[in-house]
Amino acid sequence: MLVHICCSVDSHFFMEKLQQEFPDEKLVGFFYDPNIHPYSEYQLRLLDVERSCKKLGIELIEGPYDYENWMNAVRGLEKEPEKGARCEVCFDKRFEVSAHKALELGETSMTTTLLVSPLKAQEQLKKSGDAFHSTHGVEFIAFDYRKNGGTNDQGRVSKEQQLYRQDYCGCIYGLTMQRDQQHRLMDEMFSPISRQILPASIEERLELYKKRMELEDQGTPYRIIKERFLNYRLIRSSVKAGSEIIPSYPLFYSTINRTQAQGNIDFEIDGQFFLNREEVRFITLETFNTLTDSDYKDTKELMFNAPLIETEITLRSRLTGSPFNTSAIIVVDEIPNAKITLLLETKTYDDTREILIINSLTA
Repeated sequence: MLVHICCSVDSHFFMEKLQQEFPDEKLVGFFYDPNIHPYSEYQLRLLDVERSCKKLGIELIEGPYDYENWMNAVRGLEKEPEKGARCEVCFDKRFEVSAHKALELGETSMTTTLLVSPLKAQEQLKKSGDAFHSTHGVEFIAFDYRKNGGTNDQGRVSKEQQLYRQDYCGCIYGLTMQRDQQHRLMDEMFSPISRQILPASIEERLELYKKRMELEDQGTPYRIIKERFLNYRLIRSSVKAGSEIIPSYPLFYSTINRTQAQGNIDFEIDGQFFLNREEVRFITLETFNTLTDSDYKDTKELMFNAPLIETEITLRSRLTGSPFNTSAIIVVDEIPNAKITLLLETKTYDDTREILIINSLTA
């Protein structure tokens, strides 16, 4: 039987149940989810599914990530709610490719782990599956493992196996509506030109789960836990000296009261040059290099190849004497003599992140 897989949280429990009920049935997992966005989220979910299938001894095949074709398929349905017409088209798209894969492998039946998701309508899934049975000759079997406390059991298995528990279906349109309803920043879509891995980003979680796989291969015990912290996202920034925009780089946690501040350099203390407005400070790239043991040749290089966030936070604490300081600290090649116009739009907010605990040490 071909089992279309959406994510490890659904698939691990679902396939465990299949193995228990059909011990003589060969199961082949098929990860085909072009709806997942961004690509880093797709990679993360695939990574955890690979781990899950390895634990269960199930063969896994990855389907194509044909995201553009999926976008074309749901065009015009962007505003549809969860379980609406867009989801139906999404199921049809995934079931069609899964049915063709089943035929290619010589399988006569298929199912999907989407059936166990409490966010999906089973009747909607069964309707799509039955349609492909009649047109493709591949029988769709709708197992209902939610009943009789199945959803609670699924949650228990997810915690026991420390599976990656995503908080949105994967679709960018569903994510947009979900974050709007929650009045939350859609920080999943942030990808800085600095190429940094941002705190609580998908990229950070991807690196964490890769590390988890390494620890398991080494037999090293670990735990994944959550912690609350103050998160930050830079939306846009620029510095204008007189009428000329100059290369500039705001350190992590740099904020101002509004999105723009104007003024002149008022005084200097220990290499920090203070604007006469908005508690803004400037430092030269030379100072930055000295205090961080770096060798950037100019600020533009820093902008496109920044150091670790932890390096910036350590520097901020060293410059201000406090890790809780959120004044704007801007790195420039040289301190401007002309009037300065600083554009700085940011978002600072309470958030949670996952961390690895290894032998009582944080990684």
